[in-house]
Amino acid sequence: MAKTKVNHINVLADTKYLKLYDAEYLNKNGEVKNWSIASRKDLDAVNNKFFNGAEDDIDAVIIASIHIEENKLVLIKQFRVPINDYVYELPAGLIDSGEDFETTVKRELKEETGLDLIQIDYNKSKKKAYVSTGMTDECAALVYCTCSGKISKDYLEPDEDIEAMLLSKEQAKELINSDKKIDIKALMAIQNYI
Repeated sequence: MAKTKVNHINVLADTKYLKLYDAEYLNKNGEVKNWSIASRKDLDAVNNKFFNGAEDDIDAVIIASIHIEENKLVLIKQFRVPINDYVYELPAGLIDSGEDFETTVKRELKEETGLDLIQIDYNKSKKKAYVSTGMTDECAALVYCTCSGKISKDYLEPDEDIEAMLLSKEQAKELINSDKKIDIKALMAIQNYI
């Protein structure tokens, strides 16, 4: 049996924040197959990764934060078009050009919640993790941190429909035992928190 190998990448769609590629590959039995890949990266970056061994850059940050005065977990409830509903999530966002992940954490935490970053726990944080490898190459930093301040909607972008909240351990238990929609990353953070 041969080793699975991608031979060619074709662009299927190219928008500002998301690209869709068709990867033609040989499976372990030597059969030509195709796989659709959603990506934040442009074609040059994808080709460089697949055919030149380049490392993935981090696309986004996912923020697991504890409010230091309240000793509560920071969560958001956000409207997400793909599910046409609200879902409980951790604050998160894309890394802007020229930003390092720490700057993005500070900016996104403020934008989505109004809270101020106090300190990143580098011992618990993971600088590079993949979100859903069956459909995307999106790579994110999972950042554990502390924050302070009051929740505010003053910094939201026009397309963000977000309600930020601070959850006690009891409220977190109630949420994960409910039938409310919860992002898998938030679910795991809540389980870790409680």
